[in-house]
Amino acid sequence: MLEEVEHWLTRRSWPAADRPLDRLLAARAAAGEAGRGSVSVVLPALNEEATVGEIVATIRRELMEKVRLVDELVVIDSGSTDATARVAREAGARVVHRDAILPRIPAVPGKGEVLWRSLLVTGGDIVCFVDADLKDFSPDFVSGIVGPLLTDPDVQFVKAMYDRPLGDTAGQGGRVTELVARPLLNLHWPRLAGFVQPLGGEYAVRRSLLERLPFPVGYGVELGLLVDALHTVGLDALAQVDVGVRKHRHQDGQALGRMAAAIYRTAQLRLSRGHLVRPALTQFERGANGFVPRTHAVDTEERPPMCGIEEYLARRAA
Repeated sequence: MLEEVEHWLTRRSWPAADRPLDRLLAARAAAGEAGRGSVSVVLPALNEEATVGEIVATIRRELMEKVRLVDELVVIDSGSTDATARVAREAGARVVHRDAILPRIPAVPGKGEVLWRSLLVTGGDIVCFVDADLKDFSPDFVSGIVGPLLTDPDVQFVKAMYDRPLGDTAGQGGRVTELVARPLLNLHWPRLAGFVQPLGGEYAVRRSLLERLPFPVGYGVELGLLVDALHTVGLDALAQVDVGVRKHRHQDGQALGRMAAAIYRTAQLRLSRGHLVRPALTQFERGANGFVPRTHAVDTEERPPMCGIEEYLARRAA
C-alpha cells in the first residue's frame, strides 16, 4: 500500500461512534447558520417492497422526528412492478418516479440514472444515498456517513464501510468488489486502495461536488463517482466510516457478471476514453436442449455533470 494511503487511513477512516448524535446536531446547527447544513437522503428503489418500508420508517423516526438531522427523505422509484412506491409513501418518504424527473431526456434503466436524476428533486447541501434492499437497517448508515461532512469542512465524499456476510457466512459478501473492483483500483488507482467497500451503495457527498461529476447510468456509478471524485477534489477530501454489518438481498452469479462487466467498462472508459470493440456480455443458461446463450448490453452511457443541465441551473437559481 502506498505510504500516502496508509497516512490517509489514519486520518480519514473512523467508526460511526466517533461522532455521536449530539455532536452532529451541534455541527448541523452551526452549518445551517452558514447555509450549508441541510441533508437529503435518497433511496433508489426497484421492487423493494419487502425492505424499503423499514428503512424509511427508521430514518424518519430516528433522524427526522426524534432529532432533526435529516431534512428530506426521497425514494426514487425506477419502475417497480410491486408495492414499493406505496410502502415507501406510507412509511413516510416522498416518492418520485424516475420518469417524472427531467422528462425532456428519456430515462434509461440503471441505478446511476436514478441517482443522477435525484439531484433535480432534492435540495440538501449534503446528499446521502442508501440502497433500498438493506435488512436490519440501522440509522448509523445515514448519521455515520453524514457526520464527517458536518464536522469537517475539508471532507467532501464519505463512503460507508462494513462487514458483508453471504448468508450465514461472515465476510464473503461483496464478490464483485473482491474479484473486479478492488483489483482494478489497486492496479490503476492505487490511491483508492484504502476503501473497504468501494462499490457500497451507502455514501454521502456534498452537492457542490456531485453536481460536477458525470454519472454512469448503470452499476458502474459507484466506481465512476469514486474515481472522478479523487481526480476532482483529491484523496484527502474523501473518507470512510465503519457502520457495522450490511445485510441485503444477494444477486445470482449471472447478475453479478453483468454488474462486473459494467464496472469494468466504467474503469476502461476512465483509463483510455476509448471505444470497446463489443460492448456486450454473453452468458449461458442451461435450457431443455443444452446451454442457451443470452447476450446483454454493457452499460456504456454516462450522464453529464448536473451543473450543465438547464433545468437544474434554473431550479438552483430560483
